[in-house]
Amino acid sequence: MKWLAVLILFVASTLASEQSGQVLFSGLPVPGVTVTATQGKTKLVNVTDLQGFYHFADLPAGVWTLTTEMTGFSPMTREVTVAPNAPAEKWEMKLLPLEQITAAIPMGTHVAAPTPPPTVTPPKESAPKEASPKEASPRQAKTEEESAGSSDGFLINGSTNNGAASPFSQFPAFGNNRSGRRGLYNGSLGIIGDDSALDARSFSLTGQDTPKPSYSRITGVATLGGPLKIPHLLKTGPVFFIGYQWTRNRSASTADGLVPTLEQRSGLGLVPTSRISPQALALLSFYPLPNFAGSTRYNYQVPLLNATNQDAMQARLNKTIGQRNQIYGRFAFQDTRSSNPSLFNFLDTSALLGLTADANWSHRFGSHVFTTMGYQFSRLSTHNTPYFENRENVSGNAGISGNNQSAINWGPPSLSFSSGITGLSDGLPASNHNQTGALSDSTLWVHGRHNIHIGGDFTRQQFNYLAQQNPRGSFSFTGAAAGSDFTDFLLGIPDTSAIAFGNADKYFRDSIYDAYVADDWRVSPELTLNLGVRWEYSSPISELYGRLVNLDIAPGFSAVAPVVANAPLGSLTGLHYPSSLVHPDKRGAEPRLGVAWRPLSGSSLLVRAGYGVYYNTSVYQNIAAQMAQQAPLSKSLSVSNSAANPLTLANGFNVSPTTTADTFAIDPNFRIGYAQTWQLSVQRDLPGSLQLVSTYLGIKGTRGMQEFLPNTSPTGAVNTCLTCPRGFVYLDSNGNSTREAGQIQLRRRLHSGITATLQYVYSKSIDDDSSLGGQGFSLTQSASGSGNGSPSSSLAPPSATSAPNAVVAQNWLDLSAERSRSNFDQRHLLNAQLQYTTGMGLAGGSLFSGWRGTLLKEWTFATLITVGSGLPETPILPSPVNGTGIIGSLRPDYTGAALYSAPSGLFLNPAAYVAPLPGQWGTAGRNTINGPAQFSLNASLGRTFRLNDRFNLDFRADSANALNHVAFTSWNTTVTNSQFGLPTSANSMRSIQTTLRLRF
Repeated sequence: MKWLAVLILFVASTLASEQSGQVLFSGLPVPGVTVTATQGKTKLVNVTDLQGFYHFADLPAGVWTLTTEMTGFSPMTREVTVAPNAPAEKWEMKLLPLEQITAAIPMGTHVAAPTPPPTVTPPKESAPKEASPKEASPRQAKTEEESAGSSDGFLINGSTNNGAASPFSQFPAFGNNRSGRRGLYNGSLGIIGDDSALDARSFSLTGQDTPKPSYSRITGVATLGGPLKIPHLLKTGPVFFIGYQWTRNRSASTADGLVPTLEQRSGLGLVPTSRISPQALALLSFYPLPNFAGSTRYNYQVPLLNATNQDAMQARLNKTIGQRNQIYGRFAFQDTRSSNPSLFNFLDTSALLGLTADANWSHRFGSHVFTTMGYQFSRLSTHNTPYFENRENVSGNAGISGNNQSAINWGPPSLSFSSGITGLSDGLPASNHNQTGALSDSTLWVHGRHNIHIGGDFTRQQFNYLAQQNPRGSFSFTGAAAGSDFTDFLLGIPDTSAIAFGNADKYFRDSIYDAYVADDWRVSPELTLNLGVRWEYSSPISELYGRLVNLDIAPGFSAVAPVVANAPLGSLTGLHYPSSLVHPDKRGAEPRLGVAWRPLSGSSLLVRAGYGVYYNTSVYQNIAAQMAQQAPLSKSLSVSNSAANPLTLANGFNVSPTTTADTFAIDPNFRIGYAQTWQLSVQRDLPGSLQLVSTYLGIKGTRGMQEFLPNTSPTGAVNTCLTCPRGFVYLDSNGNSTREAGQIQLRRRLHSGITATLQYVYSKSIDDDSSLGGQGFSLTQSASGSGNGSPSSSLAPPSATSAPNAVVAQNWLDLSAERSRSNFDQRHLLNAQLQYTTGMGLAGGSLFSGWRGTLLKEWTFATLITVGSGLPETPILPSPVNGTGIIGSLRPDYTGAALYSAPSGLFLNPAAYVAPLPGQWGTAGRNTINGPAQFSLNASLGRTFRLNDRFNLDFRADSANALNHVAFTSWNTTVTNSQFGLPTSANSMRSIQTTLRLRF
């Protein structure tokens, strides 16, 4: 057939979301791992970059099954709930030679035991799941759908590696479907493209018709694999694989904001021209003028065009030596360059260059004992260049003093406004070099009905940073001085200021250990047990030259004094601190139990259950970064304007006599958190090729992170302890969380070319754990006032994890008031998935004969519909916490007015909230606002064209939001903001991506 009719996709969609994660091996990033996201028969594929990260930019919201696969590693599978701003997933892979996967697979029927339930984002997976020999590689196992396809007499998508299954599809085995000696090698050439001509323009929050830039996204893929042979020199060389990806992406987005008008810039008659601060005038010059009028919420909108160029290569070698030994290794590199413009026309650039390599040896001791040893090395360098670096000393020219004005840190200080005026900011320079080395060993002993795994790993990590936390400083304006935040700005009187610089070079070091033993015990054909225990320990991070600072705190927070790692004796308590200033926590024993039971032999009824404990050993890196940027090693402060410490734009970075110079402290006896997870599922086949699965999942998180501000009080309250230290965030590990979820899934197995799945999840999650995200003050934002207003979501959310955007409690004496719905608490979620394959008859035709049969056969169409309730959000009152320079942890009073009976044009009612009375905390609870509901419908279409016995051409088209349905991500919940009750952003509009791949 010399021509191909492209079918028009019929879909509707909303709420596509980002989902990302990192794949590690013994703490090292693993590039080149195939990550597959599946909902029923909807399948998207990504490949990890050199840092081990993968990213699905527009994944439809809902429950997805993620699978990681790579030759030599045991495949891993996990269910996650994709939603706006979901937290990144962490995967810890285990090396496993292919011969170990297949050697111990018994014959006959067997009930597969589930591994323990997934952790709330486990830092590492346990051996019971990773090393089970009964888990055949997905590329080797024949799936249930393929078997059904054979019985139907149709050639179904996936049964012959149809390209519709994956944009990165590869031939399943060397020499497959080949004749003669030409079958030794396989390869492919592919191109994946997306053009602005097929995509809709970005949604405009302002309603303005902004021009749509021209752009394209294109990726070229080339692979080649087979035995490496050199005539007269190497006749039986290793099997090799090499792959290369070339990406040149240009992506458009729309930036909108509220910028000062000409009247506002002149003072509106409220500020005499002679009193306007020259520093304010200098910073105002970077603000553009409004490009449309008639709105008090937005008055400026421009299109932005981002650019990303990437080159990546992966190579693998595998050589069998004799009957008992196998050596294999990998090498990969990635070079990525990107540029990111802003609403202010600042163009920041970044560059990433890294490599990873590993070498492994596998040995078989007879037919029952296998061992694998390996070493992996990884190095990653990143360099960020902000627009003003070596270009213009903005602060110096404006007359702003007290911040870092070295050429590398040139640029404006950050500005934030409580009324909704767009804050001024630019990126920060950084030059970071991270390196990791790891040793691993694992042994499998097949003994009768037992498959026993024993192993351990050791990882040494280096994080070498040349960067400052906040070198240019930041100012926030809430109108406390003159009644208007912009008037205060013109007068040059900020409400708070924050800064952190000095000690730019940091050399963090830590070690990670783990050991495990697990038994996959096949008690009988009807019963399988998976028993195991794992121990994990990650040492608190230390700095090579002892440049970390914590606070030595007297009982009751009555006094504090800095303690430095190179002189670790507390001057107040007399305690001796370790080099990391945090005592290690080595109590990381993690029992695991999995059970699979078929009550009636020959029945389809199957019961699975599991229990596991998972510690999060990856919490220390962000903690060390904060301790490394504090006085006396650095200039650090977060202060508010007061009579004792008056602030101006010209001179706003002075230490307050009533506020500590250090802004962060951690309990030296901090203990890492853990999650207990348990699950129970019942599965049964029904008539009509149907299968019903009912699942219950419970999670209990303990020792989660909590942040609070000691010795603070409500605005207007009498300070009963004038000498008590204030102004620092204190971190301890007393948080808790719970999650319970029930799921019903009805699935139609692939039959007559049709498969479908209907799944409903009801869940409830509550916590008082600040590390689970939320809206409020962010430790990395200090006094920016913008908070972290992005909810997160995960089917199994973390209960104790690293907290780069942790939330500070409103009332440090009532932490229980923070207990409320978790940010990922999505009560209702319904997914419907459908796939239809036109198929091919046994005689090679389709349901039609002649040219119609040739045209219509073997097409696969898939669609996904997702409906879900909104995620919770928190009302924020942007006001400095009394005695500190911290904005964002306060909440307003709830008036009782109907929150969702909003005026025209808004989605939330501003009358529902009011500032609390002087001396009182706000009564509005955390996460008491329901965010936008979810609805989406996406689709894909694909086919493999068999050109001849040697060549196949895969075609695939993926459409997200094909009907251009607007899907909002969240509401603006800052009560003094002019955009309160409006959506903060919308998910991507319609996009169509096409893939062509030639396989040979």
